[in-house]
Amino acid sequence: MTHSNLSKIKPKLRTTGQVSGNFGRSKSKAGSTLNDLGGSGNIGASQDEYLSRLYSAFDSTTNKQLRQFAFIEIRKILIQRNLWED
Repeated sequence: MTHSNLSKIKPKLRTTGQVSGNFGRSKSKAGSTLNDLGGSGNIGASQDEYLSRLYSAFDSTTNKQLRQFAFIEIRKILIQRNLWED
């Protein structure tokens, strides 16, 4: 039986190069690239303009879900301004 030196070879510590199982892509930090899709959340309307749009949508629609949404948003703004009365 011949003795082999293959078991004595230590694997090299990989500190550079590509991550195995990353399908040929370079190393990258974890995280989503979709974070920037939402924007800043500002639709370009002031709160007063938004409130007037909500009032007009509430008055003009017959859609139950839209009326409920507008009512809840109007209520949030009026509570924020201490104008809401139960």
